[in-house]
Amino acid sequence: MTRPPQAPSAFPRRALRAWGLRLRAPGLLGQGARYFLTGCMATVVYLGSTTVLADVAGLPFQIALIVGFCVGLSVHFTLQRFFVWAHHEEYALPFNHQAGRYLVVAGAQYGLTAASTSVLPAALGLPVELVYLATVAVLVSGSFLVFRNGVFHPKTSD
Repeated sequence: MTRPPQAPSAFPRRALRAWGLRLRAPGLLGQGARYFLTGCMATVVYLGSTTVLADVAGLPFQIALIVGFCVGLSVHFTLQRFFVWAHHEEYALPFNHQAGRYLVVAGAQYGLTAASTSVLPAALGLPVELVYLATVAVLVSGSFLVFRNGVFHPKTSD
């Protein structure tokens, strides 16, 4: 006995809508959820490409690290622009200005992370890992606001 064809389940669409993950949902919850997913995906790409280049392709680890970081950064920027902050209006900034500001934020994140993990553990008597995790939490939250309001924001109507 054969079953009649069934319509595809609406569950995935409902679940995504419940989390505000629709591509152009402008709400803070939807943007936050997409921002989190993008960070996870970029991390997987960064770690994966670095590991594959070092362990499978046999590149020296420091070179694999640089290449993996650049690949992860490129994926992260692209996902931020087309998935997290996509909207119906035009962007206020052209692509090259967005890329420039994005790289400034990424450089600042790296610099602040390096500085905090080299100075704060001894000054506060805390483990480096704890300082690192706290720094990342603060910087990721701050970057969300900078990306939302200063890099990938929509053009305002005059």
